[in-house]
Amino acid sequence: MVKRLFNISLSNSFFLFGPRGSGKTTWLREHPGLHGATWINLLDAAVEDRYARNPSHLIDEILQSHPPWVVIDEIQKVPRLLDAVHHLIETTDTRFALTGSSARKLKRGAANLLAGRAFVYHLFPLTAREYGDAFDLTHALAWGTLPKLLQLTTDDDKQDFLRAYSLTYLKEEVWSEQLIRQLDPFRRFLTVAAQMNGKILNYHRIATDIDVDTKTVQAYFSILADTLLGDFLEPYHRSVRKQQRQAPKFYFFDTGVKRALEGTLTQIVLPQTYGFGESFEHWVLLEIMRHNAYGKRDFRLYYLRTKDDAEIDLILDRPGQPVALIEIKSTEQVRPSDVATLQRFLPDFPHADAYCLSRDPRPQRIGHVTCLPWDQGLTAIGL
Repeated sequence: MVKRLFNISLSNSFFLFGPRGSGKTTWLREHPGLHGATWINLLDAAVEDRYARNPSHLIDEILQSHPPWVVIDEIQKVPRLLDAVHHLIETTDTRFALTGSSARKLKRGAANLLAGRAFVYHLFPLTAREYGDAFDLTHALAWGTLPKLLQLTTDDDKQDFLRAYSLTYLKEEVWSEQLIRQLDPFRRFLTVAAQMNGKILNYHRIATDIDVDTKTVQAYFSILADTLLGDFLEPYHRSVRKQQRQAPKFYFFDTGVKRALEGTLTQIVLPQTYGFGESFEHWVLLEIMRHNAYGKRDFRLYYLRTKDDAEIDLILDRPGQPVALIEIKSTEQVRPSDVATLQRFLPDFPHADAYCLSRDPRPQRIGHVTCLPWDQGLTAIGL
């Protein structure tokens, strides 16, 4: 069994958000502090229907049994239940663990996530540290790190699982929740969005490609973020002498799911290819995002690209520490040319730390840039 880095406090009710299949339910069932909890699974259609028709059933049941903990799985299925949960938190000693794979309906229907009366945590697919010695970078780039993959031994099974995952997302998170009016344009959008992973978004061009308007594309990306399928990486917002591009990038939450959505699961991810480099950058960025959340570092993540296409892959605004400028390279041998862009930008960030994270196993210093193997680099930047 994989030991997760994720941890929570049981001193208070909490939300646990995470994409489907990231291990939320398994983690809660195995937590010793939640043994004996009352479970309500809203993925069960009959259970969902019962509470959707009358959310006050929850109040009646809890007042009769007085359980110390109640776990409500996929709370976004019945957002009105949060009113009952709110009441019970205020009037009883029962605490609640509320899981969700989408914040969209909660934001609309229950507004303020219980006004701070419940902590908020996030769970992600597995990190390299959670895999430990069993971690295989090439496997992670090709298939991602959803926990279910640990049970699958053949490439065919992994492909089938990731394709089914993508279809389940369309069916359960988007179509059944009535987040869109037409499924076909959104299906086309998912393929294009996956192909645009990690690239600066051009909403107008995507809209033209899938034959919808620009506002619809912007709404589609908001759906992806709200249903935890990915997140935006915003452009750096502080003044830099060179003119900057202003549109965000979007990164899917898992490298395998991204490949499933763009239809490239049958293509081998080979080192020293452009696709491998893109996947490696994607993976390292996901590791940084996950450890930032788990470690409660509150680092703010940005990218920077100028009008002449000079780019810093990642800028970390670290509270109480110098800004970190990060270049991500999939090479096994870092050369001065690989950090030339970082060197060029350093005068604009006179107190910054500069890093190049790569597959090169040899730590070295090139000019003012610290070059490290990517896993050691995570530790060096404070994760």
